[in-house]
Amino acid sequence: MEPRESWVALAAGGVAGVCVDLILFPLDTVKTRLQSPQGFRKAGGFRGIYAGVPSTAIGSFPNAAAFFITYENVKSLLHHGSTPYLTPAAHMVAASLGEVVACLIRVPSEVVKQRAQVSPSSGTLRVLSHTLCHEGIQGLYRGYKSTVLREIPFSLVQFPLWESLKDLWSWKQGHVVDSWQSAVCGAFAGGFAAAVTTPLDVAKTRIMLAKAGSSNASGNVLAALGGIWKTQGLSGLFAGVVPRMAAISLGGFIFLGTYEKTRQLLL
Repeated sequence: MEPRESWVALAAGGVAGVCVDLILFPLDTVKTRLQSPQGFRKAGGFRGIYAGVPSTAIGSFPNAAAFFITYENVKSLLHHGSTPYLTPAAHMVAASLGEVVACLIRVPSEVVKQRAQVSPSSGTLRVLSHTLCHEGIQGLYRGYKSTVLREIPFSLVQFPLWESLKDLWSWKQGHVVDSWQSAVCGAFAGGFAAAVTTPLDVAKTRIMLAKAGSSNASGNVLAALGGIWKTQGLSGLFAGVVPRMAAISLGGFIFLGTYEKTRQLLL
């Protein structure tokens, strides 16, 4: 991959990330509060729907940029000399590595954002200082493992499906898809991936919101899933699935569509 293409992927990914995260922030807040241990109303209901938005505004660009520069470079490297049959596998590996890198930036931002979302009376800076004071840097990375374990299966579904749908649409119409068509493919791929990975998202939320010293604070994803199953059953595991699917379907449309359009404009 040429250096210019890498910079374009970084810039386009960053712009796309900021757009989608800020536009869909209210839906994300509703989803987080539905998944929180104290329940939707006690977590704030529909009040303070933009609580935690500064954390997202700061983290969105570097997070998305880190993902796409990793994704495009690994995809380019793996495609070199590979057969068409291995293309989906290349997309899976590239997306997985992209998520591992991006989560180094995403997780601290997500921890602060989610804690502010369920405590709308506490500002972002107050949540950040409280976390650092009581848990240190380690507290900001609470849930890193569970986030990666959520994002990798999500990307294993979303990105190969997105790339396959684009290829199919391109083949049907005889030319490369436009940015709006890429966005439609992204919406479908994102919504489907969101539905099947919701239990992992619920576990991640519980781990990030758990009180220091509690069983969920250890970050054990299987234990968190088991606890949710025992107390709330299937409905608990799929808490917030509707706003999550709505947010990620819309997010996939905006994120991947904006990424393709910005990339086309910059190349």
